[in-house]
Amino acid sequence: MIALLKKEMFNDRIREVLSFVPAAIFPAIIFPAIFLDNSGLFELENNPKILAALIAVLIGVISKNILATIFSGLAAYWILIFI
Repeated sequence: MIALLKKEMFNDRIREVLSFVPAAIFPAIIFPAIFLDNSGLFELENNPKILAALIAVLIGVISKNILATIFSGLAAYWILIFI
């Protein structure tokens, strides 16, 4: 429904609040993929996804490049799986 509304219909305060929605939704999508195993249990030990995510975050902060972040996270995960 929000997609059908025009930007001009919102005042500056509402636009500012709505600008935080993607940042709030992204962790809710990513957290289960990284920290939960196939059975839905919280897994911290022997989880290569956590280290790969940390490497991707570090590369993302340093490079500020989304492609470098994605590829470094994928490469780190694949390397950690096969080690």
